[in-house]
Amino acid sequence: MSETHKMTGFGFGPIQAGLFVHEAVRSGAFSRIVIAEIDPTLVEAVRSNNGCYRINIALRNGIASEDVQGIEILNPLVPEDRTSLLSALNESTDVTTCLPSISAYAIGGNTSVADLLARGLAEGTAPSTIVYTAENNNHAGEHLEQQVTTAGRGTTSRSVQYLNTVIGKMSRVVTDPDEIAELRLHPITPGLKKAFLVESFNRILVSRIRIPGVTPGIRSFDEKDDLLPFEEAKLYGHNAVHALLAYVGELRGHKTVASISADDTVIEIARSAFLNESGAALRIKFGHIGEPLFTEAGYAAYVDDLMERITNPFLQDSIQRAGRDVLRKLAPDDRLFGTMRLALENGIEPSNMAMGTMAAIAVLMRRDEAREVPASLRRGDWRNWSDADIEVLVKWLWRASRVPPAQRLIQCVQQAKPRLLNLLARA
Repeated sequence: MSETHKMTGFGFGPIQAGLFVHEAVRSGAFSRIVIAEIDPTLVEAVRSNNGCYRINIALRNGIASEDVQGIEILNPLVPEDRTSLLSALNESTDVTTCLPSISAYAIGGNTSVADLLARGLAEGTAPSTIVYTAENNNHAGEHLEQQVTTAGRGTTSRSVQYLNTVIGKMSRVVTDPDEIAELRLHPITPGLKKAFLVESFNRILVSRIRIPGVTPGIRSFDEKDDLLPFEEAKLYGHNAVHALLAYVGELRGHKTVASISADDTVIEIARSAFLNESGAALRIKFGHIGEPLFTEAGYAAYVDDLMERITNPFLQDSIQRAGRDVLRKLAPDDRLFGTMRLALENGIEPSNMAMGTMAAIAVLMRRDEAREVPASLRRGDWRNWSDADIEVLVKWLWRASRVPPAQRLIQCVQQAKPRLLNLLARA
């Protein structure tokens, strides 16, 4: 394939490094790849290594490492780098954003992603540009487009399309020296005390490109007319079960997600929640669209594959990391209550997911985040809570949100508590 594409990426974490840049380099279609990153230590490390970095890839039978070469890395907080970055955007056919959240788009004034895109895409040599947004939000593309339009007043001389993504690839940055040594990971660059660890999975779903005549440089991504069904499958399937494993696993004394693979009781709870609650509801909701995933056989294969990937011993995903941000994950539309709602709306009793939700509440009371919980509940052990206590906490978690069917959801969590206690007594 001829090198006709040029890419600019924002953020240099494991998804950018181990997915977008990795796939772009492997494609052979890109003559220039520029990355914007505001961590000066990371920028200097990659520059000093001649634009080369290393990723560690968790396979099903071990960990491989691979050098990725030929990138330029710029710090938009440095005026000279910012000028070079705008020049790179002028000619970019592909842009990728891999930031902590969509709220990061507008942070930084004239150094924000939105402002830089507005100026960099306003003119230049590329007739069109596709922008991949990887901020784990169902409408990240629309949010970024709005921010860029506001920053640049909508003026541009080229066709630009903002694409949403569904990224099921698991990845992390490893900073613990002991873990780096134990897993024999290669640092990002020689001497840098952190490493990228990503799984080999790369079946990434993206919005269908609709700019006439545009062929993406990265050809391994799977374009879909409507990403919503797949976004829900990731949130209410993959993410929900990952959280359930983390919270129930923590209460059972596990330190890594991989170690749960030997805990048959927890694995069965997670598999049943995945296949018979989340999966059954999603198949009812989306079975009519004709996608193999939403068939009985297709979803069963998805469950088998993901259960093996989530517990991959070579990813060594810690329980602490997998279960971080408990309050966010207990939000009414997030992976736990959101999956329960989906099940109930489709006539399915979410008893296993309710146990995961009760486990998340129990873990919350052990974490620093518990300081935000009403003082009246912090005084007692959750094991001794009454049904009324659970109702008070759940309604506090939801704040003023309208959450139908609220009482039925609360009842499911109340009913899960004795089953969870029984499970823990058998640990």
